[in-house]
Amino acid sequence: MKLVGKAVLVTGASRGLGQALMATFARRGARVVGVARHAGEMEAAAAPLRAEGLEVHALAYDVGDKESIHPLVGAATALVGPIDVLVHNASTLGPTPLQVLLDTACEDLQRVLEVNVVGPFRLTKAVAGSMVVRGQGLVLNITSDAAVSAYPRWGAYSVSKVALEHLGRIWAAELEGTGVGFLNVDPGEMDTRMYRDAVPGADYSALGRPEAVAARIVTLVEKRAESLPSGSRLEAAKLEAA
Repeated sequence: MKLVGKAVLVTGASRGLGQALMATFARRGARVVGVARHAGEMEAAAAPLRAEGLEVHALAYDVGDKESIHPLVGAATALVGPIDVLVHNASTLGPTPLQVLLDTACEDLQRVLEVNVVGPFRLTKAVAGSMVVRGQGLVLNITSDAAVSAYPRWGAYSVSKVALEHLGRIWAAELEGTGVGFLNVDPGEMDTRMYRDAVPGADYSALGRPEAVAARIVTLVEKRAESLPSGSRLEAAKLEAA
């Protein structure tokens, strides 16, 4: 996929991998909208990129809030036009320190699912119809190895990532032949605020850098996304380096 001029929407874009993806897509020529809950943080992430002369826009919405989805999509398409690439990166662990399932409040599980699964479902519904009409589009689900391994205390997050991945596979099956593709991408362990919140006091020096992971993912979109079976699961560590 040639990214020059493409409209890209990245959720959870104020920091970590989301911020790195926003920057990398923009530097490859895309017109990018970044979304996060806090306006100040989102603007701070986007402003330096605009200073480089890149087309980057900042929106403040909560993807876990049903009432935010259509205003979000309306604002994004008003800025860059119909979305060509939708990146579901926004995610929450739930309360930290992480809890075992017996200590996990039902309300905390519900919030994790709202942000990590239901939000992407709603946002995809709001965007994919236009993609189908145009016969092109790509939806990237940023997932985790927690979707395939059972780690104690990661229950709510793990369940949400399992569901997100399978949601992507079902979308892929239902929209087969329309020109709209879905990929699940596991970025691997990275030195991000989320990881530090989840695993305090660990040795972070061996973790991946969000910028390097973002470069691999965007290179995937540019060079391989259209040739891969829709619904595929990929690991960033095994992708071609940018």
